[in-house]
Amino acid sequence: MLKVRNVFSVVLVSLLTLSLNQLIAQNASNIPTVNTKDFSSLQMKGVEQITIDVDLKGAVNRLSKAVQFKTISNQDRSDFDTIAFSNYHQFIEESYPLVHQTLTKEVLGDPRPYSLLYKWEGTNPNLQPALFYAHQDVVPVPADSRDQWKEDPFSGVVKDGYIWGRGVLDDKNQIHAILEAAEMKIKEGWQPSRTIYFVFGQDEEVGGAEGAKVVADVLEARGIERFAYVMDESAPLTPGIFPGIKDNTALIGIAQKGFISLELKIDGIGGHSSMPPEESNIGILATAITKLEKAQFPYKIHPAVRHQYRYMGPELEETKKPLYAAIAFGKEDELTDYEKQFIEEMSTNEVTRAMLHTTIATTMFNAGIKDNVLPPTATAVVNFRPMPGDTPEVIIEHVKKAINDDRINIKNISASTPATNIANPNSDAYKALEKTIHQTWGNDLIVSPFFVVGGSDSKHFQARDFAPDVYTITAIQLENTIEFKGFHGVNERILIKEYGKSIGFFYQMFNNLELMDY
Repeated sequence: MLKVRNVFSVVLVSLLTLSLNQLIAQNASNIPTVNTKDFSSLQMKGVEQITIDVDLKGAVNRLSKAVQFKTISNQDRSDFDTIAFSNYHQFIEESYPLVHQTLTKEVLGDPRPYSLLYKWEGTNPNLQPALFYAHQDVVPVPADSRDQWKEDPFSGVVKDGYIWGRGVLDDKNQIHAILEAAEMKIKEGWQPSRTIYFVFGQDEEVGGAEGAKVVADVLEARGIERFAYVMDESAPLTPGIFPGIKDNTALIGIAQKGFISLELKIDGIGGHSSMPPEESNIGILATAITKLEKAQFPYKIHPAVRHQYRYMGPELEETKKPLYAAIAFGKEDELTDYEKQFIEEMSTNEVTRAMLHTTIATTMFNAGIKDNVLPPTATAVVNFRPMPGDTPEVIIEHVKKAINDDRINIKNISASTPATNIANPNSDAYKALEKTIHQTWGNDLIVSPFFVVGGSDSKHFQARDFAPDVYTITAIQLENTIEFKGFHGVNERILIKEYGKSIGFFYQMFNNLELMDY
């Protein structure tokens, strides 16, 4: 879910800060005084860094081979390479024999069962289970971008200190780092106190309706009341990812917007273009879309954004702290002048605007087959990314009111999900994750929660009561922000030495979950 949407989230953070700098400069004389005496750093201090010995050569070889399986998710769901997924499953089973001897494995999904669910039985049934998520599928490589790749995208080449290939960063590195760590722990004779699940979805890149949603349904139906900890992919660790902080930064997603797509359709009478009616079906639908795009949802500050500035604000320039404190300590039922100025500035940029309200995006328009024929039907698809409270029912009613035309039929065509719960950044689960990050990558970095305006497969869990505390981060270090271009782009790659640390991260995360008593 860093991929295009997660890169988008990182760009959002960057533009947000740049816009805030502009806001401060433009409105300095109008900014009210905010008490910042309690606006102190929340960063963990003095965590001892550890080193986990891993079979790096073997692990790199296994990840290299994993990239060679073309487990592509195409928008056309009938275009699905079942052989690639089946062969990849067989490869995973052969690569991690102890995992498959110890954990139970199920293959789920509807209509195609290619998502993997593993259960590692714990010794204490009174402890709430944990879940680690990653996805098998990758985005296609456009034919016109092939010549831009330094190495073949599905070759898994190991060269110049990197592992190259589509999916090596998004998201097979996370699958294999989890399995490498589990194989190591089992070899040592270790068994978790709490039951641990691994879920590796098949269609994250197209929404997760066939895979993650089905797995979430199954686990919920089996009576799991609450997960203590769920982790999924998101932003990797990256220096300079947040303007104003040159240090290495780890952003932990604590909330995601929802997802719903509506089809707007008009059925009427077609005919010959030489005798057009006063209003064509295309014209009627186009007018409806124009009305809808003018009827934007109201702006508000999401609580996850407040959490983000509570953690990030104290680490930024002193002169800007009053603004960050105003956002961090604001109340949900009122907006100060400071916050109104914040919203006004953020709403001028299409990226930062997305964090402030439920968005409306017309993504498809279909009508007509010939230049001299009036089409009897016209359809459009509009995608919404809802904020909390904007349920499908609320959105559909908003659309009906905006277009005010009974000739337009409205239909929900998506496996819609609401805006998720907000994971608690003060919980033991968050602290365990934060500690593991510092143990793996040291103390010279900033760890902060943030609001994910896109989404990943874990939204199918986090939107439900049994998994409110979902934390999203891709547990690998990137050299710089330039490396983000590999997400859904060309020359996707990761550093070999950093992949070793990723494996160590999950190994230590298993250990740190033992310190939680719920």
